[in-house]
Amino acid sequence: MGVLTQFLLKKSFDTHVIEIDRESVIYLEENFPSLQGKILPADFLKLALSDHFKEEPIAIIGNFPYNISTQIVFKTLENREQIPELAGMFQKEVAQRIAAPPGSKTYGIISVLAQAFYDIEYLFTVPPSVFNPPPKVDSGVIRFIRKEDYSLPVDEALFFRVVKTAFNQRRKTLRNSLKSFNLSDKLREDVIFAERPEQLSVAQFIELTQAISTDSGN
Repeated sequence: MGVLTQFLLKKSFDTHVIEIDRESVIYLEENFPSLQGKILPADFLKLALSDHFKEEPIAIIGNFPYNISTQIVFKTLENREQIPELAGMFQKEVAQRIAAPPGSKTYGIISVLAQAFYDIEYLFTVPPSVFNPPPKVDSGVIRFIRKEDYSLPVDEALFFRVVKTAFNQRRKTLRNSLKSFNLSDKLREDVIFAERPEQLSVAQFIELTQAISTDSGN
């Protein structure tokens, strides 16, 4: 119902709205005439951004539906060339996971993949009391700012595969969790393979991917 949109419209940037609910679209059209022609009645997860915004850079902001919030992050990563910035409200635990540093218990797949391309800052916590009706969970607002160099010096598909495979068995050392890559004995002897995935920084995951890519056992 435009709770966030009403404030965005007061800013100097050009605001467009993506809304899947038809009744909400009608409400927005009736109550925010300045949005005329700028409301996209669509599912964001299925929307081809280039169809509507061409090659123009866009920033994304929203109080995201918590059940698809991680999917929104992954779509942002897929479209990172067009999205230099994202700011949004997530369930607090999800926001903390995305922004978590190496060594944290919540550091995982989405932490590494998001931080590989964006600098992420946890901004503040939002208590249930400010909602009507109040949810049963705290919320957290985080901001993504795309890195100046957001291309990886490795095959990105392999990087994603290494990260996901490592964390799918996060209690195991990399020597065991990455067995499916058929690593050479020489590479497996590297001290990094004695670590568990949550101990590796993004830079170390990139180095690990490089090593696997050039490994004679592959």
